[in-house]
Amino acid sequence: MSFRACRRLMILREVPVGQSLVKLVLTASERLKPSRFSTMTARNMTRFWEWGRKIICVGRNYADHAKELNNAIPTEPILFLKPPSAYVREGSPVLVPRYSSSLHHEVELGVVIGKGGTAIPQAAAMEHVAGYALCLDMTARDVQDVCKAKGLPWTRAKAFNTSCPVSDFIPKERIPDPGNVKLWLKVNDQLRQSGCTSQMIFSIPYLISYISEFITLEEGDLILTGTPKGVSAVQERDELQAGIEDVVTMSFRVDRKE
Repeated sequence: MSFRACRRLMILREVPVGQSLVKLVLTASERLKPSRFSTMTARNMTRFWEWGRKIICVGRNYADHAKELNNAIPTEPILFLKPPSAYVREGSPVLVPRYSSSLHHEVELGVVIGKGGTAIPQAAAMEHVAGYALCLDMTARDVQDVCKAKGLPWTRAKAFNTSCPVSDFIPKERIPDPGNVKLWLKVNDQLRQSGCTSQMIFSIPYLISYISEFITLEEGDLILTGTPKGVSAVQERDELQAGIEDVVTMSFRVDRKE
């Protein structure tokens, strides 16, 4: 850009400091740049897993799933985190951690955040959603059981590499009612999980509002909304197939880390 063109972009603003004036020079691009929490940007949401900063997971959000693992039904959301290194895409395997002998599948609807914010009201929560993804929350159940018994965090059981298989990005318009989405999962063509997001204890708007009260949500973040009943162990060489009815399917092979 030429010097003359740069001058045309400059905005001069005078700010009083004591008895004098300080002249500040701002470029138009700086002056007009929106807050990172005010609007959706032009980042490639269809590849959110490449640059999103965090995965926030909700535990026991289906009553029947809580019961099948002999857990109490929660009165407020139970949250845990996965790092972006947990993402894995079709074509790569889900790896059983060396330290686990009981890896479980959990199929979930993922919510992709398109507009960040803090303390988001429930009434405005869906304005912050860019779209969705079909996800698996792979869980080292034996490790989780030990952690729970000792009152320890679930990090080793939930946050290992390849613990979050994800589908292609699903634009918001393709799921007009995220509160009525049918999920399923098969292992070696045998149906293991089948449920509907209408069975969730805490709705998506409630979760967005609740989480954002103490964790600032950012563009590209993923919220895993919980799993229906039917979780079970998988073995090496098993084939996992999962889907959202009439929207998307995905498949992964299970392998063991060498």
